[in-house]
Amino acid sequence: MRHAALTAVRVALVTLLLTGVAYPLLVTGLAQLLFPHQANGSLVQDDQGRLAGSALIGQRFSHPVYFQPRPSAAGEQGYDSLASGGSNFGPTSQKLRDRAISDLQRLKKDNPEAASTIPAELVTTSASGLDPHLSLAGAMWQLPRVAKARGIAAERIAAVVRSRLEGPDLGFLGEPRVNVLLLNLALDRQFGMP
Repeated sequence: MRHAALTAVRVALVTLLLTGVAYPLLVTGLAQLLFPHQANGSLVQDDQGRLAGSALIGQRFSHPVYFQPRPSAAGEQGYDSLASGGSNFGPTSQKLRDRAISDLQRLKKDNPEAASTIPAELVTTSASGLDPHLSLAGAMWQLPRVAKARGIAAERIAAVVRSRLEGPDLGFLGEPRVNVLLLNLALDRQFGMP
């Protein structure tokens, strides 16, 4: 019995060291070696070297000179990376309907020169509540507001939007999209901060 117990303890310790220490250290080391930017959170800095955020996590932009991401249900104020998740309201939920109507009214008020049809993604949240991307249509819908607020021709802003367009992953997964944080930083870089 004692021999079996010692064997079990040794196997447990070896397994713990291999799977709880050696393997995580190996994977972390390989990630740091092969993909250091991604392994450290895909952090983005502005032109002054200040941390602007992560290219993987959406954040709120409320100033009219910036493109705004889709709404977030992550946390009380939205865009809370510690509370990632959707609202889980169903299609018959009055709270969901009220939030969508409020967002539609705000979008129409803030974007009076935009097309009458608002892209659905500007009213709906992503499953995580932290999606940093918009479709090209979602970004271009906001173009008149951003151009007017910056006092720059819409064609020049549109050129920056198109230059930040990311293709589908692996060339075929998903749709072309624009990272809102990277787009707004590119606007500041090219046209100055407000």
